[in-house]
Amino acid sequence: MSARSLLSLAVLAPVLLGGVALSGPATAQDAAAERPTYGARLEGFEYPFKTEMFNVSSQGQSLEMALMDIAADNPNGRTVVLLHGKNFCGATWEGQIKSLTQAGYRVIAPDQIGFCKSSKPQAYQFSFQQLAENTHALLEARGIEKATIVGHSMGGMLATRYALMYPDQTEKLVLVNPIGLEDWKAKGVPYQPIEAAFEGEKKTTFDSIKAYQTKFYYSGQWKPEYDKWVDMGAGMYGGEGGDQVAWDQALTSDMVFTQPVVYEFGQVKVPTLLLIGLTDKTAPGANRAGPEIANSLGDYTQLGKQAAEAIPGAKLVEFEGLGHAPQIQDPARFDKALLDGLKQD
Repeated sequence: MSARSLLSLAVLAPVLLGGVALSGPATAQDAAAERPTYGARLEGFEYPFKTEMFNVSSQGQSLEMALMDIAADNPNGRTVVLLHGKNFCGATWEGQIKSLTQAGYRVIAPDQIGFCKSSKPQAYQFSFQQLAENTHALLEARGIEKATIVGHSMGGMLATRYALMYPDQTEKLVLVNPIGLEDWKAKGVPYQPIEAAFEGEKKTTFDSIKAYQTKFYYSGQWKPEYDKWVDMGAGMYGGEGGDQVAWDQALTSDMVFTQPVVYEFGQVKVPTLLLIGLTDKTAPGANRAGPEIANSLGDYTQLGKQAAEAIPGAKLVEFEGLGHAPQIQDPARFDKALLDGLKQD
């Protein structure tokens, strides 16, 4: 799910992305002042393209939704909306934005309310329906009547909800290693109170994020170019607004755990493409369950196939050797599969 919501190694599991417990506490170097810090809305972290703000009136509040709206080099008349995961931001789609715009697509990459450069309300009823409604309002304001919706990790749950709510405005649904392909709660993962999730979130560090991502996102192999995405997430927690960041992340953890979309896959009415890295073992909260349950969760070698069978007419593309973030781990391979999939009816 994506570089913002990971815990220190000792408490990683109780928050959202508990897969297999990682041993050992964060190192002393982890707290070193040499790592950058950012504001609660990622002030100080530069996005790869111009960032704009969309004013959202929601739940009695005036909020701002950050976005990048990038024109195509030679427009083909189609728009792709990129929805980030829980531990990612719109910026982490940098490589795909370049590939898509070069191929003729207009690209919109928003930061959802509660994430990254967008507003982080103290009180908000987070739901995938609400985030889908916010995204739909953004697209309407931009004059976009129909778009391909691409969602990664948590963004896959949101993209699915969007397609269910707005099928006539969804040209195609693309799910990139989405979470929510199984119901962890129904499989035995205990619920975590928001207060406990908040305490865990506050322990998030650069080293804890990097350790988790190495294991689940990048198949155990780290590259220096991944560091900036870890700095992006850890920097928000380490800044003056870190507690507000942690609070909203705890609230959205609860949303992910309690609002499964897997039971509605059969109702998806739009063409769907699944892009699945097979070494992924992401399973929110698995460390809160016993070993027998935990070891049965997050098997993307089967979850992708099951989702493709459940979603009418879905096409599945699997990536051997890639993990939870195939678009970052091997962008050339991923982008080819994405562009090929978008060309098909």
